[in-house]
Order: sequence, then C-alpha cells, then structure tokens
Amino acid sequence: MANIKSAKKRILVNRTKMERNKAIKSGVKTAVKKAYAAMGRDDKEAAKAALLHATSTIDKAARKGVYHKNTAARKISRMNLAYNKMA
Repeated sequence: MANIKSAKKRILVNRTKMERNKAIKSGVKTAVKKAYAAMGRDDKEAAKAALLHATSTIDKAARKGVYHKNTAARKISRMNLAYNKMA
C-alpha cells in the first residue's frame, strides 16, 4: 500500500474508474449479445430495436472513453453487417 497521500488518492480514483468502466463494458456486452440473439431468431422488429439499443450503448461508451472510437465503430459496423445479412 502506498504511503504518500496523493498515491493513496490515485489508488482510490483508479479503483472507482475501473469499476465504472467494468460496468459500462458489461452493459455493452449484454446489449450486443441481445442484438445478435434477436438476429439469430430472424425477428426483424426485435433485431432492429436491439440493434438501435446496442448502437446507442456502444456510442455512449465511446464518448465516455471506455472504448476507442475505432473499436466502437468496428463493433457497430459488424452488427449492422449481420443485421443486413438477415433474410
């Protein structure tokens, strides 16, 4: 454990940010999983709704700095490609 006051604060701040980032990433993974599951059922309406929610969640994570903007764009692009390949 650190002895310097600023180092102790850094540890606390980093832990807080890590927990926040973990929660956001978990939400993104859940939204993406739901979107792909809806696409797998060939339900166009549910897939569209899930895709919009997942896209919004990923964009929000990118704005907050949890994901790099190119990573977010890649994830969204792949989901859109999968949606467009649906029957």
